[in-house]
Amino acid sequence: MKNRLKVLRAERDWSQQDLADRLEVSRQSVNAIETGKYDPSLPLAFRIAELFDMRIEEIFLRD
Repeated sequence: MKNRLKVLRAERDWSQQDLADRLEVSRQSVNAIETGKYDPSLPLAFRIAELFDMRIEEIFLRD
């Protein structure tokens, strides 16, 4: 699944570790989501959307 996570993170000047800390996941998980190697669980997707004050559909895009 494509996503805008890397762009949104960069707009806030957050490192992958910064985002991982905010989401309480590993930096490797953030990297895997950003590169499309891992699709987050629905609860994690909701946490990401809430953190960026966006809807899930605005962050995660269908291929």
